[in-house]
Amino acid sequence: MIQWLRRRFLAGFFVTVPLVISVAAFVWIFRLIDGFVGPWYAQWIGREVPGLGIVTTALLVLLVGALATNVIGRRVLQRTESALLMVPVFRTIYAPVKQLVVAFSPDNEYGFKRVVLVEDASRGFLLGFLTKEFTVERGGAAEPMVAVYVPTNHLYLGDVIICHRDKASYPDISVEQGIRIFLTGGMALGGRMKARQGTDRVGDFRV
Repeated sequence: MIQWLRRRFLAGFFVTVPLVISVAAFVWIFRLIDGFVGPWYAQWIGREVPGLGIVTTALLVLLVGALATNVIGRRVLQRTESALLMVPVFRTIYAPVKQLVVAFSPDNEYGFKRVVLVEDASRGFLLGFLTKEFTVERGGAAEPMVAVYVPTNHLYLGDVIICHRDKASYPDISVEQGIRIFLTGGMALGGRMKARQGTDRVGDFRV
């Protein structure tokens, strides 16, 4: 009876806790964003209308996105960003945050390209993200190389590994799935994956 209760309690615990944390985080973000514009609407309309702050924020983000995809708007945003980056404190906070956010953007040329599997002589296989493809000239010949970012502390800290393109394999894992794998400590890995090497040879990996 005690074992039955313990198993059922643990099962309920691991189902309830993530749900409660997710709902609490959603409510906290909703109140935080809504609190910026909500009081202004309450003073203007005469009563509080929940959700107007969220709608206004979403419209503002949409407007900035429309400007960022426009030639003239992009130049205005770039000049504004350059001016703000001249402020020492703002630059210290803004630059790392932007680089981190941009890394997860699939449409940005400086973001994570794809998931890469690299074999290290001392640490075995390392899973990371392709960030750059380039060539190195040695002995008059250009060798194709890749830069792979391997997170060591969830996603925010990691190592940059430079290796020959032929030494890198590309598993059938999307960038979103790769991020989920790192955030879960590898628990999101499937039981089997296929990896295509730089020479287009496909190999199977069982996990």
